[in-house]
Amino acid sequence: MEIQEKIKKEIIQVFEDEFNYKCSIDNINIDQTPKNFDGLYTLILFPHLKHLKENLNEVGKKIGDALNNKSAIISRYNQVKGFLNFDIKTEYLLDVFKSILNQKKLEELSKKSKEIIVEFSSPNTNKPLHLGHLRNIFLGDSISKIYEALGYKVHKVQIINDRGIHICKSMVAWSKFGEGKTPNSEKLKGDKFVGDFYVKFEKELKKEIKKLCEKGLTEDDALKQSKLMLEAKSYLKKWESGDEEIMKLWKKMNNWVYDGFDKTYKSLNVEFDKNYYESSTYLLGKKNVDQGLSKKIFYKEKDNSVWIDLTEENYDKKLLIRSDGTSVYMTQDIGTAIKRFEDYPKSEKQIYTVGNEQDYHFKVLFKILDKLGYSWAKECYHLSYGMIDLPDGKMKSREGTVVDADELITLMKETAKNRTVELGKIDDFDSKDLERLYNIIALSALKYHLLKVDPRKSMLFNPEESIDFQGNTGPFIQYTYARIQSILKRAKMLKIDFKGLNFDNVNKLSVNEKRIIDLILKHRNNLKKSAETYSPSLLCNYVYDLSKTYNSFYQDEKIFDGKNNETTSFKIALSDMTSSVIKESLNTLGMDVVNKM
Repeated sequence: MEIQEKIKKEIIQVFEDEFNYKCSIDNINIDQTPKNFDGLYTLILFPHLKHLKENLNEVGKKIGDALNNKSAIISRYNQVKGFLNFDIKTEYLLDVFKSILNQKKLEELSKKSKEIIVEFSSPNTNKPLHLGHLRNIFLGDSISKIYEALGYKVHKVQIINDRGIHICKSMVAWSKFGEGKTPNSEKLKGDKFVGDFYVKFEKELKKEIKKLCEKGLTEDDALKQSKLMLEAKSYLKKWESGDEEIMKLWKKMNNWVYDGFDKTYKSLNVEFDKNYYESSTYLLGKKNVDQGLSKKIFYKEKDNSVWIDLTEENYDKKLLIRSDGTSVYMTQDIGTAIKRFEDYPKSEKQIYTVGNEQDYHFKVLFKILDKLGYSWAKECYHLSYGMIDLPDGKMKSREGTVVDADELITLMKETAKNRTVELGKIDDFDSKDLERLYNIIALSALKYHLLKVDPRKSMLFNPEESIDFQGNTGPFIQYTYARIQSILKRAKMLKIDFKGLNFDNVNKLSVNEKRIIDLILKHRNNLKKSAETYSPSLLCNYVYDLSKTYNSFYQDEKIFDGKNNETTSFKIALSDMTSSVIKESLNTLGMDVVNKM
């Protein structure tokens, strides 16, 4: 239990004993005491005054004195108007720290007895991964790692959208304008190569529509009569009928894209346990619709289309099978969800990492699965996230104005290199170590910048901000970790035994030391909250607070005083534990760490 919760319980007891006032724990508001005031935690008195029925100063003194006499945690108090500030007993915090030191590593705390499925990334095969995909990938990967840290076995999956008119557009463009070129001949990644032809199709289509409009056609009619668009539709029909030549071209171009995707995932240190392909899953769900018809969950219209009426649940009527017998995305998603739980039958839930433009779709999907009688449907969750804007506007794939993921990673590495060289601390590195350093700084800057914002919020991406070595950034936290490694290295050289620390000789803690112990104690609870709210941003803010507090400790207090006593050993032990929690937190967010910067 966190210290705040224990203090709240003690305050509730004081309220009842001293004032005959019964108060819910949810109504007790305790915050960290601001740095310019004495204390570690602060009780806000104002909401309780009408129940306590005494003046402000008397109430504060009565509560403070009672806690001083009875509390196992609070050592002293001071009152500033309606704020009652508490300090925490040194012996209590030392006991807490000892218990943390004696714990097994976080990943050993519980067996992986529970299982979940996490879907993320799920790109189209007509373009390379871009900045929007990166937010999705980092969210899904970090949520997977957070659940793994809490003892879950996580099945990381994606569905690759490898069929449809958008794929056929790239195929048409390569057939007409490709001149037999390949990714190898052009020295391009396969996904980038195919994506360029998708953009080429859209540009040529615009030209064609413009000419048709100049002849007096409306834009809609021009689109219908466009030779390029008609050819793309022809490719799609041939694909659906299994035309040999079209299937051969489709496989070749998709394999180019998959090769490109794999290289990007590898550069991001992201892996999947299983890929699902829309070309294999788009027919799934039809049998489930038939079952729903037999159970009268769904109904058939006169034109033979199949629907579900969800108006009583405050949704609308949803089409599941078209009149020509073809399925829609919802049908496919029903079948894919069921197939995944067949593949991973022990999973208790499935998390879908998909942008917020699909909020309604997933509400309907989960409702349909529930009506079909799947108990796990209520445990499915849509990890909805906001879009990313750039300083000069929104990204558009068709116009080729997206921020390519690979190009962004390269830019971040170059920026990391320039910033590190500016600091002038690269003399001790060889070229291989430097490349690893730049790569880790770049990825931690990028991942942290995209994860520290609540997923539900849209965000503005600024690469320059993300790579800053000061403030709430990945590089700042990396620098804190590296600083501690330097301290531990020096302690080893001085032969300071901080592992065998005798706590009996530690009788005083500074405010910074108390804050650090308090924060370390919160680590596991922050993991749980991040999992419960599906928000890695909570873990980001936590590890930033810990790093910031440690840096205050480092600046305010001398760690090595030349005496090599228990006080020094304790400070180093505290530093060591801080670095372990920082490392675990960053690893859980999908980031490696560096031992020196």
